[in-house]
Amino acid sequence: QVEPRHYLVSKAVEEVQKIIQQLTAEISYKATRFQAISNSGIHNENIKVLAPSQFLITVPLRGLTGYRECQVRHWRYYTVHGAKLLSSVRDPEELHQWLEVEQFSKSLQQWHEKDVNVEGDLVPAKVLIVFRELVEKSIISCNLSSKVTVLESFSSVVRVAVETSESQVEVELVPAVEIPTCWPEKARWPRCLKRWPSQEKVQCVKSLGFDLLARSNYHWQLCFSRAEHLLMEGLDEDGGCRMKCFRVMRQMKEDVWCAGNKPVITAYHLQTVLFWTCEKYPRSKDWRCFPEAFLRLVQKLHKCVSQHFLKHYFVKSTNLLKYANTSDLDLVAGKLAGFLENPVFCLD
Repeated sequence: QVEPRHYLVSKAVEEVQKIIQQLTAEISYKATRFQAISNSGIHNENIKVLAPSQFLITVPLRGLTGYRECQVRHWRYYTVHGAKLLSSVRDPEELHQWLEVEQFSKSLQQWHEKDVNVEGDLVPAKVLIVFRELVEKSIISCNLSSKVTVLESFSSVVRVAVETSESQVEVELVPAVEIPTCWPEKARWPRCLKRWPSQEKVQCVKSLGFDLLARSNYHWQLCFSRAEHLLMEGLDEDGGCRMKCFRVMRQMKEDVWCAGNKPVITAYHLQTVLFWTCEKYPRSKDWRCFPEAFLRLVQKLHKCVSQHFLKHYFVKSTNLLKYANTSDLDLVAGKLAGFLENPVFCLD
């Protein structure tokens, strides 16, 4: 008997979480700046399942509190070894920003040290070098060498392959500064006069703040996983079928439209399409009829994929498909067009 896919995925999440929790506990023991991920089950906000064998796990950084936005813009660029570069490499993109240790009213002494700090800037590439070394050492000291392998990477990201009982899963481990106290200026949300989500929900979402991820050399990337998690919760309190639409769309993507280990379209893209569609169709009656609601979502997905353009839900000047392989996107667009001509639902 073949196990349903969602069961296998949640089983893999549990196994990966157990292993990474053990690994990060050891890392935290070796270096207090890094925090172990919590063991709060499959709905842990630190874990994003992008595809059945592709996970993103954020590892919180400890000892940086009392964040405030920086008004002064003085972009400085260096080599990874801290030597200053005379000209700027490039300005940060919309979803990225600089981070200075002075932006925190309280900071551990370790964040002022040269292994992560250059002239007051906390440099993600340097944080990642320290973190990668800790990952490699902790795999050995936890006797996890048979289950976890650090993968070679062209940039400074830390990727590991984790062996689960069913298959191998690729996990990107990302150090993250959690900022639960304020909402970033760049996220101009909600857009005025929108009826979804409700005002109460908006206040709740914004009260959860955001994170800054070490995912590039100089700039920290804004991330809204707590906010997104809350938006997904209670999505169908009015008896609608939004979550069913999302689940079926995810299953169709994994089985038919965009399978494989490193799909060009991930569950995160689908979630973003869902949020935009919920905002455009805020009424309960728009989500009563499943086939109609589902086709609307697929049409939105098809439009984004064929135009190679999907706006980030909170920072809408960011295109989430900017760096995606265009021929892969065109292939998916073709499959979606075929489905829309002759919709056949795959339900289990």
